[in-house]
Amino acid sequence: MSSQTTVTRNTTSGKSGDKVFKGLAYGAGIMILVALAAVTLFLIVRAMPLLTGDQKANEETIVSFTGGQAHNFLQYVGPLVFGTILISALALLLAFPISVGIALFISHYAPRRLSTALSYVVDLLAAIPSVIYGLWGGIVLVPHITGFWQWVAKYLGWIPLFKGPAADPSRTVATVSVVLAVMILPIITSVSRDIFLQAPRLQQEAALAMGATKWEMTKLAVLPFGRSGIISASMLGLGRALGETMAVLMILSPGMSYSFKLLQASQNQSIAANIASQFPEANDLGVSTLIATGLVLFLITFLVNFIARKITEKARV
Repeated sequence: MSSQTTVTRNTTSGKSGDKVFKGLAYGAGIMILVALAAVTLFLIVRAMPLLTGDQKANEETIVSFTGGQAHNFLQYVGPLVFGTILISALALLLAFPISVGIALFISHYAPRRLSTALSYVVDLLAAIPSVIYGLWGGIVLVPHITGFWQWVAKYLGWIPLFKGPAADPSRTVATVSVVLAVMILPIITSVSRDIFLQAPRLQQEAALAMGATKWEMTKLAVLPFGRSGIISASMLGLGRALGETMAVLMILSPGMSYSFKLLQASQNQSIAANIASQFPEANDLGVSTLIATGLVLFLITFLVNFIARKITEKARV
């Protein structure tokens, strides 16, 4: 009789625990949605003066921000969107193959001690504040990479992307992209490494038993398993690159053009860096204009994550 009572109490306790956990999980999900809605509402409300206010005053504000290069919001935000996407895409293009290679080396090729040490280093690099990367880029990388970019412009200048003359000092999109690539590399590496370590051991052993080499086993059993995780890791890194402020602000010589000239200064600017540079001296209408550009960046980030989710779902099929 006492045994049945104990089982009944345990069952009741388990059901109560399930209800509490379910309530906490639902509360956390709702909290995320509320926070997202609050941020969206704040951006829309603070950007409204740009749409409903005095358009002549808006034009004067945008002209003062751009030195007469833009006279309406579309002319103002367009080059910023272009610069943000260009810088972030280049950073991802540079970081992605290196990150996946490092992750594979840590998870499947490096000796255990070296793998453990590299994992600690990667996790440490992912936690370094962006201002540190900005200082490193501005003080160390810019003076030392100028000669390399001049060599690229000299021998590869026939390619529009590398058309010279290369700026000296090299406060250009190319240099900023390298710095951002270094910033997002540990993030992509860390997530990809964890995914590769979860690859089914039986499939790997089966591939080796069939006579596959280490690389063939990786190609057949590890990479297909981690495809969706790699995409998610890449989009996580891209999200950080899209919103990066301090490193871009400290290195890039800004411009307001739709230019693919990566080695020339004063060509492009990102939304986040532009907000940081213009905000201290902006009046109320100027702040509304900058917040409107922040809303555009918010929408871009949301769109990138939406596309990444769709790609990830297809990769899992």
